[in-house]
Amino acid sequence: MNYAEITAMLQAIGRIVWGPPTWALLGFLGLYLSIRTGWFQITKFKTYYGETAAKIFTKQKKLGSGDITPFQAFSTAAAATIGVGNLVGTTTAILFGGPGAVFWMWMIGFFGITTKFAEIVLAVHYREINAKGLMIGGPMKYIEKGLGWKWLAVIFSVAGSLAAFGIGNLVQANNVAGAMERAFNVARPVTGIALVLLVGLVIIGGIKRIGQVAEKAVPAMALMMILGCALVIIQNIALVPDAFYRIFVGAFTRQGAVGGFTGATIAYAIRFGLMRGIFSNEAGLGSAPIAHATAQTNHPVKQGFWGAIEVVLDTHIVCTFVALAVLTSGAWTQGQPAMATFMYAFSSSFIGPVIGNALAATGILVFAFTTMLGWSVYGEKCLEYLAGPRTNMFYRLIYLPVLYVGSFGVVPVWAIADILNAFMAIPNIIAVIALTGTFVAIANSYFKGEPYVPYDENPNYYKQR
Repeated sequence: MNYAEITAMLQAIGRIVWGPPTWALLGFLGLYLSIRTGWFQITKFKTYYGETAAKIFTKQKKLGSGDITPFQAFSTAAAATIGVGNLVGTTTAILFGGPGAVFWMWMIGFFGITTKFAEIVLAVHYREINAKGLMIGGPMKYIEKGLGWKWLAVIFSVAGSLAAFGIGNLVQANNVAGAMERAFNVARPVTGIALVLLVGLVIIGGIKRIGQVAEKAVPAMALMMILGCALVIIQNIALVPDAFYRIFVGAFTRQGAVGGFTGATIAYAIRFGLMRGIFSNEAGLGSAPIAHATAQTNHPVKQGFWGAIEVVLDTHIVCTFVALAVLTSGAWTQGQPAMATFMYAFSSSFIGPVIGNALAATGILVFAFTTMLGWSVYGEKCLEYLAGPRTNMFYRLIYLPVLYVGSFGVVPVWAIADILNAFMAIPNIIAVIALTGTFVAIANSYFKGEPYVPYDENPNYYKQR
């Protein structure tokens, strides 16, 4: 089979695994959790904002056992979450699903706030210390300990250990190499080698070094991209109402051809909105809880708040700014690939093609770099669950050369990432639905001011409530 045939086959599989059943499962989970928590994302916004974003610039304290501070855990998860999926992924959603896809990204993000909150609460509650004295937690642990379904935990871990090479490695390296080539005429092999060295310097040090780097990089990169997109939007401020009109109307009607855009159906808007939405904020995917489970915290709910604000920052702020820049600049009508479309939004602005391309390429580089770090942790922990902590360094060493391969774009990276994401998401969603009672009991106990009872002290305490 040639490259085109392989790509077509993978895309066909992607349409199946991200078809109506997955939409329904994701939608049901988000709605179910929202109802069970009294619409947490709205009613408790002041609480989780006050405990997280409002304290970002205050000194973080160790609140309990764990490997890294709560903010470092958030930053590690956000580093993996806020990446190329926000920039090129949002652009891809618009190119294939039309502006209406952005609405469905917002919707999956809205419900994803509670979904990620629940995942992290469960991950911290069921976490444990490995043979090296480090924390391990996430869907594999709450599936095994909470449900007793070892087989499903294995499926998730196999998918997670492989998915890190897709969403966190190949996709990121491919887009960085393309951006560096387009903006600075840097050869792809050079970019590949540079990525191997830069990422290697950090991940060889493990979760603690990654957390230290992430807590400094994440706030800076998010602010940089928001300001960059704001420059484009300000120049085209008169077109902002039209952009919002296209987003809301396109979510529920067929979107006709405009310039280089060939049009999209409602089904395409929903599919690409949900697919790129979960690729961007990772709510329901089960990845972020792996990082949050390592936090030095004394209550699962406190760490869960960081996951909730993570989705708001990722989807409702960063992705919205990117979408408005792409739509108001007219970049989405140029008939170019996603990365070139995103970069066109900047190069066509008043800052000019040289500075614009450089800014867009730098944004892709920084976002992708931090995502590579975060996902190395996810893949490593999933393999650790399968084969023990002795595999940690092995995973880091094989993770690095794949970055070099990814820089050449020799495989259909987006199609592979979408499929692997689905095989992580489905087992995780099933587990969160099944453990909703435990999650709600823990959350309600916290809001009532009751002391937290760790799983190891009384495994059945929250099951009985």
